[in-house]
Amino acid sequence: MENYTIEQRIEIVKIHYKNGENFATTVRKIRTSFGHHNAPSRNTVINLIKKFEISGSVLTTKSSGRPRIGRSKVNIAAVSASVDESPSISIRHRAQQLNISRCPVQRILTKDLHLHAYKIQLTQHLHPEDHVQRRTFSNWILEQQQIDGDFSKKIIFSDEAHFQLGGYVNKQNCRIWGTENLQMIQQLPMHSPRVTVWCEFWVGGVIGPYFFQNDVGNAVTVTGIRYRDMITNFLWKELNGMDLEDIFFQQDGTTCHTAAETMQLLQTKFYGRVISRHGDVNWPPRLCDLTPLDFFLCGFLKGKVYANNPQTIPELKEAIGRTITEISLQRCHNVIENFNKRINVCQQGRGGHLSDIVFHT
Repeated sequence: MENYTIEQRIEIVKIHYKNGENFATTVRKIRTSFGHHNAPSRNTVINLIKKFEISGSVLTTKSSGRPRIGRSKVNIAAVSASVDESPSISIRHRAQQLNISRCPVQRILTKDLHLHAYKIQLTQHLHPEDHVQRRTFSNWILEQQQIDGDFSKKIIFSDEAHFQLGGYVNKQNCRIWGTENLQMIQQLPMHSPRVTVWCEFWVGGVIGPYFFQNDVGNAVTVTGIRYRDMITNFLWKELNGMDLEDIFFQQDGTTCHTAAETMQLLQTKFYGRVISRHGDVNWPPRLCDLTPLDFFLCGFLKGKVYANNPQTIPELKEAIGRTITEISLQRCHNVIENFNKRINVCQQGRGGHLSDIVFHT
C-alpha cells in the first residue's frame, strides 16, 4: 500500500463499508473512482481492510526485524565491483561477503546492473585435430548451401540414445520440510531398465522411434547385424515413396554404423551421399553440438517423457512414441535453421566450441 496516500486508503475503507463489506463490489467501485490502471488489486484491498480491523489504522507499520539494506548507490557500486572481481559466485555468498541482504543484491544485479545468470555449458573435450575436421565439415556445408540454399533441409540425421526407466535423485536439490527428520530413503536399482531408441531427424519430421530389443522386449546392444536389420526392415520401409535422389544420410562413427557391410547397404539408397566416418563425406568425431539429435531431440524427448514419470518399459516406450508424434514440422524447421547458425559459428570459430548459441523452438 506504499503507493497510496493516507487519504486514498481511507477512501478505500469507506467504499468497502458503504458497499456491504463485499470485496468484489469494493474493487469495482474503486476502479471507477481511482481509474482502472491505478486501482489496487483485490488482495491489496483485503490486506488493508484486515489491517484496519485489527489495528484501527491504515498507516504502514514498520517491521520489527532486522533493518533492510536497500539499493543505495554505495551498495550498487559494491555489487558491481564484486561481480567484476568474481562473476561466478552465488547471490547468497555475494550477499554474505558484502554484508547486504540477499534480496537487494538480487535486485541490484537484475534491475540496476541489468545482468543475467548464465549456466555453464558442458561440452566434449576437443582434440587438437578436431578443430581442423570440424572446420572442414562446416566449410563443406557452407559451400553446398551456396549451390543450393535448401541444402541443409536435404540431410537426414540419425543416432541412438538410451532412456533409463528410473532416474536419480539429486539430493542437493531435494529437501523435506517438517518438524522432525522423517528418515525417508528412496531405493533405486543400480542398473535401471532401459530402452535403446534410434531415430532420424530432418526438416520433414522425425522418423522413428525404432527400439533395439530382443523377442521379449528387453534392450540389446546395437551391433552391425542388428543395425543392418533395422535399416532393411524398418528404415527402408519408412523411406518408401520418398524421392531420395538428392537426400544425404548422416550417422556417427560408431563401429556398428561404419562396418563395410553397413556402408555398402546404405549406398544402395544414398549412393555418394553418406555423411559418416568412412563415408562419402567425413563426419568428424565429437560433433554433438552440430547434430540435431544431440543438441535438440534427445534433450527435448527426455524432458517431455520423464515429466509423467513412466513406471514400466511399455509406458516409457509409449511416452517416447507419443512425444515424437507431437513434434511439429515448424519445430523441425526451426531446428534445421539453428543447425545452419551453428555451422556458421563453428566456421567463424575455426572449428572450436560454439559460443553464444541461443536455441528457440
